[in-house]
Amino acid sequence: MPEANSYVPPKWRTEPRFPDGPAPDPAGSHHERRIRSFQPRRSRVTTGQGEALKRLWGTWGLDIDGHSVIDLDQLFGGRGLPVVLEIGFGMGEATAQMAAADPATGILAADVHTPGQGNLLALAERSGLDNVRVANGDAIILLREMLAPDSLAGLRVYFPDPWPKARHHKRRLIQPEFLDLAATRLAPGAVLHCATDWEPYAEQMLEVLTAHPEFENTQADGGYAPRPDFRPLTRFEGQGLDKGHVVHDLLFARRGHASPNE
Repeated sequence: MPEANSYVPPKWRTEPRFPDGPAPDPAGSHHERRIRSFQPRRSRVTTGQGEALKRLWGTWGLDIDGHSVIDLDQLFGGRGLPVVLEIGFGMGEATAQMAAADPATGILAADVHTPGQGNLLALAERSGLDNVRVANGDAIILLREMLAPDSLAGLRVYFPDPWPKARHHKRRLIQPEFLDLAATRLAPGAVLHCATDWEPYAEQMLEVLTAHPEFENTQADGGYAPRPDFRPLTRFEGQGLDKGHVVHDLLFARRGHASPNE
């Protein structure tokens, strides 16, 4: 019987749904998590998504366990691809479109949503995309423990959870502490690209990014950027636009002398 104060994780965090697929909680309690890149959630995995996880996870998937630093070049087949990290990719449609449009860039896509992981793997296989890798777990641990300094050619955070209630604002991902970490992993000149349809969050993003000494707005007027052609209009975004939401893109380069490589 466990001690009164011992932590017993819920079954969904300890029992793998796919024995050879993504682990329920790859980092466990081994690493401090003052900020998280996700909100855990469960939903149904379709047959096709489950088959993709079983078939492809061993080749194109990795668990964020925080145990070792990843050799990004080796991860993408030793082809010398610049690698962009995408934090939170939903069902993966936009990620697959960006990978297909830019095969000379590797996309390391991180999320905890099992159906989305399976769907992105299936899309990548169907389209013959060998420049996508799917990471399962907390992207903060991935950045802090598993990526080398200056190793990323870009960082994408599209439509993160806005945590609209004031008491939850501290849970938002784009905060000074996160930017401190991201700046150490982005190469000089690499671009952090954020997008949100939540106006107050967009304002906070612009404020904290503008104030951060390691980042510089790519827009001469110091404001929001037009949606770049390489970021697809997603179904989620289209639904928001139909409801009158305004989507803001922010593109900030890590200060340095190299050219942005997004």
